[in-house]
Formats: sequence, C-alpha cells, structure tokens
Amino acid sequence: MERIASGDLHTAYRLGAITLISLRDGYVDMPVTRLRQPGDRQFGADLPEQLHLVEGGLRLSVNAFAIDDGEAVTLIDTGSSNAWHPSMGRLPQALDEADIAAGRIRTVALTHTHLDHIQGLVLPNGGDAFPRLSRLLVPQAELGLFRAEARLERFHQRAEPFEPGQRLGPQIEAVDAAGHEIGHTCYRVTSADETVLIWGDTLHVPSLQFDRPEITWEFDDDQDKARQSRLRLMTLAADEGYYVAGAHLDSPGVGRIQRKETGFRFDPL
Repeated sequence: MERIASGDLHTAYRLGAITLISLRDGYVDMPVTRLRQPGDRQFGADLPEQLHLVEGGLRLSVNAFAIDDGEAVTLIDTGSSNAWHPSMGRLPQALDEADIAAGRIRTVALTHTHLDHIQGLVLPNGGDAFPRLSRLLVPQAELGLFRAEARLERFHQRAEPFEPGQRLGPQIEAVDAAGHEIGHTCYRVTSADETVLIWGDTLHVPSLQFDRPEITWEFDDDQDKARQSRLRLMTLAADEGYYVAGAHLDSPGVGRIQRKETGFRFDPL
C-alpha cells in the first residue's frame, strides 16, 4: 500500500486495485481517568511515561475511512456532525478536500453505534449527508441501539443488520471485534493480496495501548472482552502482515503492527 495523495483532512492510499482514503472528522480531548487498568482501576500519579498528553489530557483523533472501487464509495463510519464537541464534525470538508462527492457514497457501514461514528449521517443543517445512500449497514447486535437515536429516526427502518463473518461486498468482510460495544465490528478489506483491517475503536490511546494492550477504556461496554478483541486483532495484523486503520489512531491512522518482546509497536505508513 502506498500513499498517493494527502491534505489537511485526508490521506489517500492505493490498496491493490482500490483506493483507501482516511478522512479526519476532527479530534476530542479526554481526561486520563478514562484509561483503565485490569480490574477497572484508574491510574493515579503513576502515569506511564510513554503516555502522550496534550495540555494534561488525551487527544484522540476521530477518523472515518472511505473505500473507492472506481465506481462507488463505501464509507466506514461517519463522524459526529454537530452532535458532540466543536472540534469535530469536519467530515464533509474532508470529503471535499479528497474530491469525493457525497452522492458517490452509496454504502455506509458502521463499526458500532457511538455518536462519533454515526451522527454524521445528518448534516448540521438537518439534511442528509449522503443523498444517494442505498445501503446502511449496522451490526445486528446494535440495531436496537441505532434505532434508539432520535436524531437518526429517518434512518431507523433503512438500517440493514449484518453478522460477523458476513461479506459486505467483493472486497469487504465483517470481523467480530465485540467488547468496546456489544456489536463492535472490524472490516477486513482485501485487494490484490493486500489487506487492511479498518478496526474502529479497537484502541483509543496509541501512545500507550500498543505497548500495553491490557489497558482498557472507561466507555468499553465489556472491558475484558474489549481487551481480548484488541489482543486478537493486533496478533492477526502482526502475524498476517495486514495494515490497520483506526478511528482513534493519530490521523491519518494507517500503518502496520509489529510484535515486541512484550506488547506491540505501531509503524505509521
């Protein structure tokens, strides 16, 4: 995989015969108390030295990813629109910068139903972000959570559930990554013997959790299961030579994983 274009809000890569585009929705700042050691324990004054802080907090990139096969575009996650922090909601500008017309996005697939992944279906002015959307794919286990979102009511009956292991297209397969949320899903995208795992919120704090994957996140639905999924997906990516693309890896959030004596190392592409 090679980088073929970039800007302030997007980076495009050639992946076999298709194009993968990282789209920056923005960032969110979180307190370090969101981190959890095994047993749901917070860190005290003994913060790990490798932890990267911005003004005393954790700055998480918020990324979505587009898969362009030359005809239509599949979008993995949608950002937050104006539903959360003002430092987010820049996905429409990222699409413009990447020269991706909103009308070319025919499929949206969600990794899970937290607001920074789904609220971008609706523009701040209330309009549809993707006017020619024909498929809206939601993990089966989270269909009820999606349909509880009042702001997205117009999409409730359009949501198409899917299960882990299901192929969503010729190049895209859903992979179980449950833990952060009950139906959290990773997407394995393959073209011409190259593969990338678009893994949503498998990891939140790259400066710490690659080296110490046992560290979890306060908002994980099931911290033990989230830890197990993270270890399984990191091992898969490292052993198979897959690229990874993460919603909260530092933008553009694409690279490879290598095993270390303990933990893993992330090498940005």
